[in-house]
Amino acid sequence: MLIKDGIRMDGRKPDELRPIKIEAGVLYRADGSCYLEWGGNKIMAAVYGPREALPRHIQDPTKAIVNARYNMASFSVEERKRPGPDRRSTEISKVTSEALESVIFTELFPRTTIDVCIEVLDAEAGTRCAGITAAAVALADAGIPMRDLPVACAAGKIDGTVVLDLSSEEDKEGEADLPVAIAPRNEEILLLQMDGHLTYKEFEEALDLAIKGCKEVAKLQRKALLNKYKTFEVE
Repeated sequence: MLIKDGIRMDGRKPDELRPIKIEAGVLYRADGSCYLEWGGNKIMAAVYGPREALPRHIQDPTKAIVNARYNMASFSVEERKRPGPDRRSTEISKVTSEALESVIFTELFPRTTIDVCIEVLDAEAGTRCAGITAAAVALADAGIPMRDLPVACAAGKIDGTVVLDLSSEEDKEGEADLPVAIAPRNEEILLLQMDGHLTYKEFEEALDLAIKGCKEVAKLQRKALLNKYKTFEVE
């Protein structure tokens, strides 16, 4: 059983997140960067740009192109993954680009590209949500103007119970997974996907729980940025 007497296999309650650690500005050569640990996930995100889009035929004279690249390292999973992009990484790269582009003031940087590199060093379920969360911190660290700081979290269903932030075992054996990304200020949904089956009532419950989780993670994002840029009083 994945949940017994209201307690999950890893000791969490249904509405609890896995432990999260976020650190901003960890890469010297990137314009902005973030290192994130979320449960067993370890994610590195780096931002480069805005810089001139090359070759020139891809340039958009009205706005910047947001190009997110999600990649799982070969050693990030139990069975060694073949290096290079696959269908899953291509799909996650696309939805991540769209989610980030919807909050960036791209019209301020015509004919440029903003490259967002998301590297999964260790994977333990929920990597797309962790990647978007890390990428948002890296964008803020790079000084990219945004109307809000996007954040992502997932909910799902295990043993007939709607829970927050599925672990690896819950993701494999559970009945549904619902990754959600939002702009937390007004709860605008930037990304919504679902794998599995939920009733309408369960879907509403899972969506509310995922948004609640996003808001908790958003506090950690802001704290990570403040920790990098806070000033100390000289005694």
